[in-house]
Amino acid sequence: MSNFIYSLNATMPVFLVMVLGWWLKKINFLSDDFVSVADKLVFKVALPVLVFRDIAEADLTSDFNWKFVLFCFFGTCIFFGVTWLVAEIFIKDKSQIGSFVQGSFRGSAAILGIAFAQNIYGSSGLVPMMIVASIPLFNIFSVIVLIRSANAGEKDKRAVVKKTLKGIVTNPIIIGIFAGIPFALLKITFPSILEKSLNSVASLSTPLALITIGAGFSTGAALKKWKLASVASIIKLVLIPGIFLPIAVWMGFRNEELVALLILTGAPTTVSSYIMAKNMGNDSVLASSIVVETTLFSSITLTAIIFILKSCSLI
Repeated sequence: MSNFIYSLNATMPVFLVMVLGWWLKKINFLSDDFVSVADKLVFKVALPVLVFRDIAEADLTSDFNWKFVLFCFFGTCIFFGVTWLVAEIFIKDKSQIGSFVQGSFRGSAAILGIAFAQNIYGSSGLVPMMIVASIPLFNIFSVIVLIRSANAGEKDKRAVVKKTLKGIVTNPIIIGIFAGIPFALLKITFPSILEKSLNSVASLSTPLALITIGAGFSTGAALKKWKLASVASIIKLVLIPGIFLPIAVWMGFRNEELVALLILTGAPTTVSSYIMAKNMGNDSVLASSIVVETTLFSSITLTAIIFILKSCSLI
């Protein structure tokens, strides 16, 4: 029973804050303008500051784990490639493949990953290393598969590709991580005034991000293609973590490593997948359906997986 309570304490606070954001938007307490600005604040300021602080304060000479980073890197490549191959074989409407594949492999690793790690361990743990190894691949692979099934003209697709590739290089989260590395390697200690300022800004990231994710929910049209979205949700929330987490355990990963890998493999589909699908001429309704379903059902699957890992004394 204690392991079950531990699992609920690890996951439910995250989803309850998201529900709060949805309810506040539902009663028009939050406006569309506020959600838009808050979303930019999180992704461009608060979250980069958070990962910068955590990386800068880490002892990379002893904490950096090449085995873990390589597992994240190659694991992402494998479950993307297999998902795309299966989609090409079984989905008849090729215009749906881009949204389906992206929704099946691209999780909300940055926001929810840091939220869960902080909720369990009080820090972002190894999530920043997982982000370095996987987030650039998420973006690159998404561009490739969306172009493959896009309906837009060649000129439009090239413009989107250039913009997306530029976004990878200028991604605030990636910049925050790499900016923190020199501070960690040189063991630079922040003055108390600067440290408290960083902590204040960093503390905004998790609760504000979860509220904006909840406020951004739009059901209705997003549930029209629930059957194909359900298949993608099963792949994202059950099959991928069900295959890769046992392998990770067999390879000796434990505690913070397993929590980061759980988020990499089993986190719900990121909301930005809908934006990319829409901008690149793909099936945006299917993309929305996958985001809604994976976010709703991940509260069950993530709690169950954490319960199993805790019961086996792996975290």
